[in-house]
Amino acid sequence: MTQEQIFEESSGNVFADLGLDDADELLTRGKIGIQVVRLLQRRNLKQQEISKILGITKPEVSDLMKGEFQQFSSVKVNFSIF
Repeated sequence: MTQEQIFEESSGNVFADLGLDDADELLTRGKIGIQVVRLLQRRNLKQQEISKILGITKPEVSDLMKGEFQQFSSVKVNFSIF
């Protein structure tokens, strides 16, 4: 006997699907964070260089590069480096 699987279509925002109050902010933060990480990876920068460019500590750089965006409300980025 096989159990029927039930699927629910996503709204496009996983945070909203989970019922989080700040879903739009979390989605936006994630999208921006991913793009920043991609740009930094393309530049092959060391964490110390990223720290200076973004004005954040090396542990914060580590968190950023691991996709832990929740602590970043705003990051001052000199986009001319990209």
